[in-house]
Amino acid sequence: MKIRILLICIFVNFSIYAQRKITSTDSFKIEGKIKVEQVFTVTQLDSFPKQVLKDQILFNHKGEVKDTIKNCKGILLKTILDKVEFTYEKPKELNEFYFVFVASDDYRVVFSWNEIYNTEIGNNLFVITELKGKKLKDIEQRIIVSSTSDLKNGRRYIKGLKKIEVKRIE
Repeated sequence: MKIRILLICIFVNFSIYAQRKITSTDSFKIEGKIKVEQVFTVTQLDSFPKQVLKDQILFNHKGEVKDTIKNCKGILLKTILDKVEFTYEKPKELNEFYFVFVASDDYRVVFSWNEIYNTEIGNNLFVITELKGKKLKDIEQRIIVSSTSDLKNGRRYIKGLKKIEVKRIE
């Protein structure tokens, strides 16, 4: 009996530690293949134009429902990226650019330049500024980025965004 209780305690402790702790962020930076590193704070993000987003069901990689996101507003990511000057010589070089979104727990998601600027995904990639009636500064796990047109959108639902690395295929 004592061994069974001990095993249960060990299992519970491991499962608690196995869960990721996502720390909220109050800013994120954009760095890499750009002319000047940029930092965007919660206050600055409040000044960008926002769009009302339709409710979303978040699916994991298996297609299982993980959460429902309601009462959202967001900033189109391209609007933020408009403030950034990429470093390149010829426009065709942009085909080689990609963006690594890094969360506070080091979770990483990748989008290509063409995916953001040359497909419908780019018109559906948002920094969430309002969620379930809460303003950005009050949202847990802020800063959130959501690709609302992904089929299994939970894989690229980024919580606690701390930076976007602009890279180029070498």
